[in-house]
This record gives sequence, C-alpha cells and structure tokens, in this order.
Amino acid sequence: NSPFFPKTPFPPPEQRMVLVACGPFTPSDGVAFEPLSDLLDVVARDRPDICILLGPFLDAKHEQVESCQLLGSFSDVFRLCLRTIIEGTRSAGSQLVLVPSLRDVSHDFVYPQPPFPFPDLPKEDRARVLLVPEPCTLDID
Repeated sequence: NSPFFPKTPFPPPEQRMVLVACGPFTPSDGVAFEPLSDLLDVVARDRPDICILLGPFLDAKHEQVESCQLLGSFSDVFRLCLRTIIEGTRSAGSQLVLVPSLRDVSHDFVYPQPPFPFPDLPKEDRARVLLVPEPCTLDID
C-alpha cells in the first residue's frame, strides 16, 4: 500500500455525453448561422449532458463583418446568436458552456479574455448556462 494512493479506488464517475463545437458558426458567404442551426438540431436530437461551444460566434474575419455589411450592430447580431443558442438548447436540458475567442468581433480583444457579458440571460437558464473566460479550466463532475 502506497501512502500516495487510496486503499480503495474512488467510484467511477457517472458517464456523461459531452458535445464540443468550435466556431465560426456562419458560412463564408453570409451570416445566416445555418451551421449553428444544424448544430442545435444535433443537440436537440442527441441531448448531450454538456455542450461546450467555443467562439468565434461572430467572426471578425468574416467578409460581411470586415466590410460592415451587417443589418445590425455587432452587439445586436451577437446577442441574437447567443439567444438562439440558449433557446435552442433549452429543450435538450444540456448544460451550456460558452467560451469566447479573440476573433469574436463583439468581445474584448485582450488575452486572457473575460467571459461574455450577458446581463439579460433569462432566469430559467442561469443554472445551466456558464459563461467562462478564455483560457479556462472546466471540471466536469
């Protein structure tokens, strides 16, 4: 028996399904978020326990962003994207983790990055939505 290891092993953790996806979540020829919609369909179908989404959510390198051809402000388009993600994962009951990217046009271009500010996060989602900084360490279970 080693003093560094317990005599009885810890019980194995409960198995979790984790879905991880990285942006950008728009096609290169538009900002209609079709890939994001497809991803939300997968979340609804597979019902992962945890869904970790890494930015960019609204990519600073996107052609329409660089040429300022969006129909709304960067922050308005970004908030619409976040609302779509949060509402699109609600029925699956997945824990949602949102990680910013240095290429998110509506977020701070500093490193380390603070979490996304989202003060109007609906009350019913506050327990399951986690806004984290970049970098961060996640401990699942």
